[in-house]
Amino acid sequence: MLHFAAGVLCVYAFTCVKVVYGQDKKGERFLCTAIPIDVDKSCPVQPPPVQSATVQEEELRNTVMQLRETILQQKETIANQLGTIKELTSKLSRCESDSEYFRKSNKETMDDVPKHSNDTIDILGKTMQSLKDRLENLEQQQMRANISGASFPNDLRNLLQRRLEDLENQLLKKVNELKAEKSQLHNETVAHRQRTDNALNLLTNRISELENGEVGFKSPENFKISLPLRTNYHYGKVKRSLPEMYAFTICLWLKASLGTPGVGTPFSYGVPGQANEIVLIEWDSNPPELLINDKVARLPLSLGDGRWHHVCITWTVRDGVWEAYQDGQNLGSGENLAPWHPIKPGGVIILGQEQDIVGGRFDANQAFVGELSHFNIWDRVLRSTDIVSMANCSSYMPGNVVAWTESNIEVFGGASKWPLELCETRLFDG
Repeated sequence: MLHFAAGVLCVYAFTCVKVVYGQDKKGERFLCTAIPIDVDKSCPVQPPPVQSATVQEEELRNTVMQLRETILQQKETIANQLGTIKELTSKLSRCESDSEYFRKSNKETMDDVPKHSNDTIDILGKTMQSLKDRLENLEQQQMRANISGASFPNDLRNLLQRRLEDLENQLLKKVNELKAEKSQLHNETVAHRQRTDNALNLLTNRISELENGEVGFKSPENFKISLPLRTNYHYGKVKRSLPEMYAFTICLWLKASLGTPGVGTPFSYGVPGQANEIVLIEWDSNPPELLINDKVARLPLSLGDGRWHHVCITWTVRDGVWEAYQDGQNLGSGENLAPWHPIKPGGVIILGQEQDIVGGRFDANQAFVGELSHFNIWDRVLRSTDIVSMANCSSYMPGNVVAWTESNIEVFGGASKWPLELCETRLFDG
């Protein structure tokens, strides 16, 4: 070691001196100081100060105690948070079981609006408030831990925060689902009552007919089929199929029930590979449509007033020309509807339902609700005078491909056959 003092270069060596504290040999220490090699008195020697061993031991002891206390506090905090997580998970399970009980209890009847929804929503609200209070307690514990010098584990706090947010979102979602289910059940109850009223009205009309002596069919074609409810299992089926056709005229009488969105599907013809070979359909708020080979033409018809109407549709393969008649009047025509596409043979004719596969897979939303009669098909385009005569009940022409006879029509589900005079449709308005 070099030391400069008063222009003199001093070189130091190290020497050690035994220092004894008290009489006990354990108190002996060796103190090493730097002294000049030539022991020049002009070079001052300042040995470093020596601290008391007792003071150093006390400081180490205090540090160890603080570390031990910090570790114990952190262990206690972690244990508390694990208990909190278990408690929150238990609350969520109880909420889910309450929701499941409410859902099952609501399905026991359609005539009652759910009775347990308000209680369940109150329970969920109280649970959410409890979770928020728990979060505030955790934050207060964190503040106390920070004040006492113990560091709250950030990862654990973030995990708990995310967990609480997830629980709150799940509870809010369940509350909304319960409210939506309550509204849906109410709407279904109203719709069910309306369908029941319609069926009762039809039965009342039938009882009146029987009381007036109308007990049987007066001729094979003087009957109607009734489709009282919008379901996927009420329908009629024509026993005969169609040959290959290059033109057609389809006529029928129909009366759609009031209070249903759209008339539905009065008839459909499906063949293998094409379920929409010929379809007349009106669904939701859309106008009536004629489908041929899944190509669509919108028809200027108005059929949803609850009255009997005579409807005729003509089509020819040349240029796909079509015409639409209602009550004997030509209301519109068009072309380019599946031009040069012959109607395929060997399919199935269904009354009251739209086919997704040949002869089946019906959709209740597209079902016809009401009454149908005198469904006839010709393999040519009829003259307008013939159509007018049938609409005015001045003549009747059975179809040369499909004729309306009682033995030619089958009914399924809740569909039924009733007697009907040929011109009753002209006189019956409601």
